[in-house]
Amino acid sequence: MKPPKARPEPASKRPAVMTGAMVPVQGWPPDEDRVEAIFERLARVMPEPKTELDFSSPYTLVVAVALSAQATDVSVNRATDRLFKVADTPAKMLALGEEGLIPYIASIGLYRGKARNVIALSRILLEQHGGQVPLNRAALQALPGVGRKTASVVLNELGVEAAIAVDTHVFRVSHRLGLANAATPDKVEAQLFRVVPEAWLPKAHHWLILHGRYTCTARRPKCSACLISDLCPSRAGLQALGEAV
Repeated sequence: MKPPKARPEPASKRPAVMTGAMVPVQGWPPDEDRVEAIFERLARVMPEPKTELDFSSPYTLVVAVALSAQATDVSVNRATDRLFKVADTPAKMLALGEEGLIPYIASIGLYRGKARNVIALSRILLEQHGGQVPLNRAALQALPGVGRKTASVVLNELGVEAAIAVDTHVFRVSHRLGLANAATPDKVEAQLFRVVPEAWLPKAHHWLILHGRYTCTARRPKCSACLISDLCPSRAGLQALGEAV
C-alpha cells in the first residue's frame, strides 16, 4: 500500500483553551442537586459514551490521541484509517520511520512534530516497556507528546482511571453550566473532581465533550435542543448569543 504524498505543513491554528463566547456564571460551588440532575439526564441519552477516535489497542489509542491535539477527530480518523493498516504496533511504526510516517498524517496540523513524537514514543515503548503501553499516569506522561490531557483520555477510555481531560469543549461547557469557574485546565479539572458525583466521574469526561461538540457549541449553542437547558445558569445569555451569531 503506497502512502499518500505529503503536503506542506499548514500553519498552526492553535486555539485558546477557552474557545468560543463564554457566559460568566456567578457562584461556585454549584448546587449538588442540580449537578446530579445534569449528569442523570446526560447518562439517560448517552449511557455508554466513548471516544470518537478509532483505535484497536492501547497503542493505537495513544497514537490517535497524540495526533488529535489541535485537530478534529474526523481528520485524525481519516489519517489513521490508512496508517494503522501498515503500522499498528511500535515495531511497525519504527520500521516505517519518521519520513515514512509523515505522508500518512500530513493532513493533520503540526504533523512534523507529531511524527517525531510518535516515532520517539514507539522506540521508548519497545526499549523500556516490552512494546506495551504502560497503563499508569507517570509512565504515560513520560512518553514524548503525551501530556496530562492525553494520558487522561487514554486512562479514562481504557477504564483504568476516572480521569477528566479538560479540552476546549470540557472547559467551555463546565463554565457555562457553572460546574467550574477557574481560568486554567488544571484548575477546572480539580473543580470538576470536587463537584461531579463519584458515580458519574468515569463517564463525565465524555459527556461534557460530546455535549460541547454537538449541543453546547462555541459559536451557536443549540439551547432549544438542549436536554439540560433548564438546569443551565447561562441559558439566557447563550440564547442571546445563538440568536446574534
